[in-house]
Amino acid sequence: MRLLYSFILYLLIPVVLLRLSWAGLKNRGYWTRWYERFGFIELPDNSHPHVWIHAVSVGEVQAAIPLIMRLKQDFPQFDVLVTTVTPTGSIMVRQRFGTSVIHTFLPYDLPDAVNRFLDRAKPRLLIVMETEIWPNLYYLCAARGIHILLANARLSEKSYRGYKKFHSFIRQVLHKISIIAAQSETDAARLSALGMDRHKIVVTGNLKFDVDIPDSVISQGYSIRQFIGPDRPVWIAASTHAGEEQLILAAQRTIIKRFPTCLLILAPRHPERCTGVAGLCREAGYKIIRKSQLNPNQVEQIASDVQIFLLDTIGELPAYYAAANVALVGGSLLPGMGGHNVLEPAGLGVPVLTGSHASAFMEINQQMYEHQAALQISDPEQLAEKVILLLGDTAVRQRMGEAGKSLVKLNQGSVGRVMDLVSEILSTENNQH
Repeated sequence: MRLLYSFILYLLIPVVLLRLSWAGLKNRGYWTRWYERFGFIELPDNSHPHVWIHAVSVGEVQAAIPLIMRLKQDFPQFDVLVTTVTPTGSIMVRQRFGTSVIHTFLPYDLPDAVNRFLDRAKPRLLIVMETEIWPNLYYLCAARGIHILLANARLSEKSYRGYKKFHSFIRQVLHKISIIAAQSETDAARLSALGMDRHKIVVTGNLKFDVDIPDSVISQGYSIRQFIGPDRPVWIAASTHAGEEQLILAAQRTIIKRFPTCLLILAPRHPERCTGVAGLCREAGYKIIRKSQLNPNQVEQIASDVQIFLLDTIGELPAYYAAANVALVGGSLLPGMGGHNVLEPAGLGVPVLTGSHASAFMEINQQMYEHQAALQISDPEQLAEKVILLLGDTAVRQRMGEAGKSLVKLNQGSVGRVMDLVSEILSTENNQH
């Protein structure tokens, strides 16, 4: 099965290259360092042994940040190598860690590309964020004695049913993994049902609860609030996808009838979409300012008649969450996207709104609803209604914000539990070397 899988991948290389070229039309980052995707990576000559963390994109990088910080602190004798798939994930790694970690793109799951990568990187341990199944990568790592830890692993019912169709093949792949740190007992049970040895699955909780919020984020949020207007009502719609902005703009139309000076901070998930989103805003008749077009030295407040602030940069979202009264987390208003992480605004004490299509964060969102830290909405009318309610009632906002912070704090500790597994693996490695 693995040979057939590899053969199909090689046949698809022309398609993959076309897709890479097409993606580069929207995000030029896909046109840079493309050779890394075939395993041709360049590492510092004086590098130490590597602990390798793979985080696909922005969400996974965010979840990995506390883990990376602990690795650097507890195992300074190792260099941390981080791979991503998307350029936006790469930018976030660089913004958060600079050159204190090594970054490359993940090689395609082709045997020669993976072997080239492993020849150069020589990692002692591979930590894969979330549940990504890469048959050749796992097979070749195991063949070289490289331990594999699947961290923050989750498996939705939909994914479980999909993998179940290839049960025999998936079981062989899972057997190459050293240990799985699952988010919940439900995830552990599904992974076990797919063929992973239950004794190699440890329930460690969700790393996303160990959200990293530096003190500087609060002060940055305060500065932003002074800039956009300390007294005006402000809500943020973050990590939005195509089709959602129209619904959000419709809600803003209703909200400004109740709060004429209300500002919407709009932060599309993929910055390359921002020019198109800006066009939508103008076509709808809104006065808009784009973050990237501001003078960095500008200190005076933006005009009170600006109705939309388009956040079209990467890495600044937490500070803008901190500056808002209410946060809508996108990817959840329309089917097919699965939602995004609500814990960042919750950890900052900001009341959260989500749509009803957040299958990837179902358990977290349910906890938020049960603790009255978030509200679910289903259409623009309901979105406008809830934003108006929260902007108009300070007591409700504060109550929801405190409930969110308490929930995040209550569920923290996953990083420590995952690090216990990492320590066990790396101490064994040190004894062998």
